[in-house]
Amino acid sequence: MLRTLLGEKPRVNQGKLKEAMDTMAFTLESFEKQMYIDHDPNHDYRKLYVWTQGLISSLDELEQSYFAAAHFRRKVVAGSTGDMSSAEKAEYARYVYFYKDAFIRCFAILDKLGTVLNEIFQLNTSKTKVHFSYYTVLRQFDYYRDHHELAQQLIKIKEAYREPMSKLRKRRNMEIHYMNSEMQDDLWQLHQTMRGKVKLEDLDQHLLEMQQGVDMVCETLNMAYRYINRIWRKQMMKR
Repeated sequence: MLRTLLGEKPRVNQGKLKEAMDTMAFTLESFEKQMYIDHDPNHDYRKLYVWTQGLISSLDELEQSYFAAAHFRRKVVAGSTGDMSSAEKAEYARYVYFYKDAFIRCFAILDKLGTVLNEIFQLNTSKTKVHFSYYTVLRQFDYYRDHHELAQQLIKIKEAYREPMSKLRKRRNMEIHYMNSEMQDDLWQLHQTMRGKVKLEDLDQHLLEMQQGVDMVCETLNMAYRYINRIWRKQMMKR
């Protein structure tokens, strides 16, 4: 959608994004077949179907937000807002909007996946923490050893992306939770502007970290749903 609005060609899924999308699409087919077979009287499969469909849509939106942020970043040339024309300031504002949207969506997807894993594997994470995140669910696997293999694989992915995800999480928390801190930062920048121009943050580095965040989400979704599909096949073979 955003590519069309920006005058770009539609996206062709490839790489990590394609792998995650294809794996989840296969899961949807499995849920659909099962609903047809036993009519899903308790709507268990229907719920998981809707949640998985939502994750596919969310991943699509995350990639689009990252793409739009990168698109508008290329239009920012000046090294400080003081050197920007009004048109370039507008482009910079668009970059900031989609960049923020991307890192917020990044963690929202992981938390939605945590809900799916908690439900499928009956981890009872809500007994540990009422409002739990993906990372809480990951820790909960330590108490349920039946799916230790999946837990280890997901932890390996988490560790591989620890540095960029830590930076993105800090920015997400600042954006969502700490308005006072953000206001203080604005006041600091205003003070610095009075003393001289404030340089922009490293936009290319921020986008690189965001790309790594997208990759981490794709790898995590792909790994989790590959495992779900494998367990699903084993259960079907036992029937």
